[in-house]
Amino acid sequence: MSHDRKFKEGSRGQVVYEITARMEPELAEEFTAFMVEKHVPDLLATGHFASATVVQSNRTLRISYIALSSEDLRAYLEKHAPRLRAEVVERFPNGLQIERTEWNVVAVLAPR
Repeated sequence: MSHDRKFKEGSRGQVVYEITARMEPELAEEFTAFMVEKHVPDLLATGHFASATVVQSNRTLRISYIALSSEDLRAYLEKHAPRLRAEVVERFPNGLQIERTEWNVVAVLAPR
């Protein structure tokens, strides 16, 4: 069996905007529901992202948003991030540690 991989065309230039939230135990269920049902859909509705993946391990929630370009990410950060971040802080003023990281997509590999 070959272990060669094919590069997915069109993925270069994409940016992964990743949010990692560490939650106090008593917030985990409510915060996860809020993110999946409201915050992530609201963020996707801005039109600057192609998709989002939400994963959880114990009290850590990680959301990876795929922006088609760094310009899309910049536009989101300038036009929409302050409002959406404020909604999270208003709803959950305590008990969260949030980190934000930007990743440039180097390659997306798929089986041949």
